[in-house]
Amino acid sequence: MTVNQSKEIDELVNGKPQTKQPVKATLVKDKSIPVKEKVAANKSASPIKPQHHNPDSIKKEESVKLETTTKKENKDDDEFDIPVVDMRKKVMRSSYKVDGYRVQAFAGGNSRADKTRAQQIGNAIKMRFPDQPVYVHFYSPRWICRVGNYRSYEEASRMLLQIQKMGYKSSIVVRGKITVQE
Repeated sequence: MTVNQSKEIDELVNGKPQTKQPVKATLVKDKSIPVKEKVAANKSASPIKPQHHNPDSIKKEESVKLETTTKKENKDDDEFDIPVVDMRKKVMRSSYKVDGYRVQAFAGGNSRADKTRAQQIGNAIKMRFPDQPVYVHFYSPRWICRVGNYRSYEEASRMLLQIQKMGYKSSIVVRGKITVQE
């Protein structure tokens, strides 16, 4: 038996055009008939015609499935009311650098484990204080996680106390360049 697949289905399934390779298969159901006779019986049987789907109908079906799953997801969101925190990096427009203070929550080494630890701490702080900027950078030779842009030491020390309450006891206030908006 030879099964051929249309070009549209190949593109839909595989994402790119594939060369057609016929697939030969024999159906063996009855054990009482020898294999040679079974193959002959399969050859004499009517060939199975491939089903041709209209790509537009497939797209419509997919969009209907997508709409129903979206509606279900929205229903689940209403049940739990989980706050959403924007974890994307934000770029301040029309900003400049001045001397100021940041709270350093973590300073590790230069290993991959230290990088992931710095990122985890940054994410935890971002979840707790979504309005504060979090900076995770590699300042040779270590990974650093810093929080905030504070012009005065007093502002930074208030944030330091809150971060230390989160469990990061080795946090300190550091002086450096901060980003402020015009």
